[in-house]
Formats: sequence, C-alpha cells, structure tokens
Amino acid sequence: MQEYWELYMKNLEGKPASIQFNAGISMEMEEFEYTYPTVAFVKAKLKDPKENGLLSEQEEPEILFMEDKLEASMIKFRIGKYVGRVISDGYVTFLYYVQFTYNWPDFIEFALNEHESYEVSNGHQEDSEWNYYKKLLYPNPREWQIIQNHKVCDNLKGQGDNLHLERLIEHKLYFQDETKKEEIIKALESQEFKIKEEISNEDGIKGLHFYRIDKAFYHDIDALTLELIDLAEDYNAQYDGWETSAMVV
Repeated sequence: MQEYWELYMKNLEGKPASIQFNAGISMEMEEFEYTYPTVAFVKAKLKDPKENGLLSEQEEPEILFMEDKLEASMIKFRIGKYVGRVISDGYVTFLYYVQFTYNWPDFIEFALNEHESYEVSNGHQEDSEWNYYKKLLYPNPREWQIIQNHKVCDNLKGQGDNLHLERLIEHKLYFQDETKKEEIIKALESQEFKIKEEISNEDGIKGLHFYRIDKAFYHDIDALTLELIDLAEDYNAQYDGWETSAMVV
C-alpha cells in the first residue's frame, strides 16, 4: 500500500475540523474493504483545545506521541490499518480499520500506558462499506480542490512569490455534454474570463482553456475555484484546476 497522507480543514456538525487521512488507501479500496471490515476508534479529550480545529503548540507534541504509540501498537498486534485523524470540538479521534477485535484491549493497553493523564475512550463497530473513510475522512470534490489549491500556493510561496499580487491565472474544464459549450463560454466571458483555446484530454474529452487576472492567495483562489466548480456543474462540465507563474519581487 502506498502511504500518501493529506491534511485539510472542513466543517463538521457546524464546527471546524482538521482532517488528516491516508489517501493512498483509496487506490486499493476493494481489497481493504474485504480484509478489514471493522472500524475502530480512539478518542482523547484535548487539554488545550483550540476553536479552529487545530492543535495548540503546547499540546501538539504529546498528541503526536500518542499517535506514534498507537501506530506502533497497530504494527505490534498486526490487526489493521491506521486511516486517519479528526480534530474537532475539543477532541482528537484516531480511526482504524481492523481484521478482528479480540485483542483490541491489548492494543489499547500497550498504546496508551503512557497517556493516563488524558480522558480517553475507544470502541469499534462493523463498517464493511468503509463509510467512515469514504464519507468522513475522504474529501468531496470541493475539498479536494482546496487541498490542491494550497499545494500550489505553498509551492509559489516557497519560490518567494507574493501571493497577493494579481497575475494571469489559467484554468481548464472538460465537458460532460458538449451541447452546453456555447452557453458556458458566454457565462465565462460574462465574468471577464478570456477563452485561450479548445482542448482535449488524453481520453478525447473536449474542454476549454481559459484565463483571467486574479490573485493567487489562498482565500482568493479558494473562492474563485469553488465558484468555477459550481459554474462548470451548471453546464454539465467538470472543472480541472488552475496554474500560474511565480511572481517574485
């Protein structure tokens, strides 16, 4: 299995939540669903909770140490896979999928023997459909877009880019229904986008390459791309991301 972790923020039951999950598991989902049919959790009450769903600087080392101990215990007892972590509403919850649960108490005792100062609960239930992974941890298309946005922004920032500067930002979308092409072109042009060219992807699906002058700062590009996702969906198309050049001053 490829270890491929992502971290993002979402709204969970009206409160901000930090979600970290193993995206690599999605590439072998059918095998894992069959092999590990039970979801299990360890939930710890934070001593220094933050309202934004993140860990405080003071508490982060201890929570990461707890995470490492849980992972070491999972390896020792060979009962399952660590799939993700949720921090929200004053708690951190570690999620696993396991083959069996008869030695779950041994797993907990070994993992948490150094963390008695925390109020911790744990449990497990059948989840052969892997709904906790698919619906809680795994991002929807809009959340995925924000993850990708921030990767590009981080890369630009690492090059010394001033993300607040306006620059030409190029976008792509692909049609699910080409009969809407002229309508979506008019909709884009009404928002001052310029059509660069018509394109096709490797599967032969037609699309558009378009651009506009905008800011590439995190919040600005998030708002823009979410609007473009909605616009594309209105015309039976799929937004396919953006790119720009670094502006180093």
